[in-house]
Amino acid sequence: MRTCDRCGREATDADALTWITSVEAGGRRTYCDECSRTNLRAIEGKLDSEWW
Repeated sequence: MRTCDRCGREATDADALTWITSVEAGGRRTYCDECSRTNLRAIEGKLDSEWW
């Protein structure tokens, strides 16, 4: 089971194939497809997730 670090949404590993993973401050963070689409520009701009 995976949990989105932004909104808390949960999904099985198979359903989370469209999710993204990033490494921030030495820790691994996972974001669901909805959160990653909503914040795409901030993610591509390498802004900290606290900012968006």
